[in-house]
Amino acid sequence: MRTDKFKAYKLRAQGRSYNEISKLLKIPKSTLSSWFIGLELSDEAKDRIKNRVYEKSTKALIQRNVVQTHLAEKRTKKIRDEARDSIATLKKNDLLLLGTSLYWAEGHKRPLIRKGRVITSHPVSLTNSDPKLIALFLKFLRQTCKVPDNKIRVNLRYFEHQNESYLLSYWQSLTQLPQSQFTKSYVGVSISSQRKRPYNILPYGVVQIRVSDTSLFHKIMGWIEGLSSKGKLENED
Repeated sequence: MRTDKFKAYKLRAQGRSYNEISKLLKIPKSTLSSWFIGLELSDEAKDRIKNRVYEKSTKALIQRNVVQTHLAEKRTKKIRDEARDSIATLKKNDLLLLGTSLYWAEGHKRPLIRKGRVITSHPVSLTNSDPKLIALFLKFLRQTCKVPDNKIRVNLRYFEHQNESYLLSYWQSLTQLPQSQFTKSYVGVSISSQRKRPYNILPYGVVQIRVSDTSLFHKIMGWIEGLSSKGKLENED
């Protein structure tokens, strides 16, 4: 028997794969295949070959997933960047529509009831945890509704694991409003502490923007009615 053939048999009997033997002995896999016809392997050798195949396929799958994830992230970024760049600078009417839509979705619209009776006064009030949404709503109040800063009040709701001073400083910076216009903060029990949501899902707490102006409230409600009644897009030629 050829020396290299003997070595090949020995390696195969140890559970070496065709690839391993081919690399070690510089013998084509086609030749090895013809040599090993009818060769019986021990259970230990079979297990080694099977495990190596499993490890190799697992490694290839992991690498494929890494590549696919990277490609998905690139596609996602491209889509978001193109969508972001397609939005032009907000014009006066754009801000009116956006602010009205925000209040329609997030603002307090139900009539206020005291002692079983509907009261006639009603503040403009919107509560949310998203800093960008709050910043956009404030822009709507200031620029579209012409609300002076001294009429805007902010109420912070934070949770037991959060630092009130840090959050107040954060929201004062974002809203560009002095501390004197922040009402007493409220400490709540977070849903995350009840294991119903991921921990710290609201890293900045929740704030309520409030303006005590009944006329403005009814004006915004009128804008909402206008959007709902004229919401059908006109056909373009």
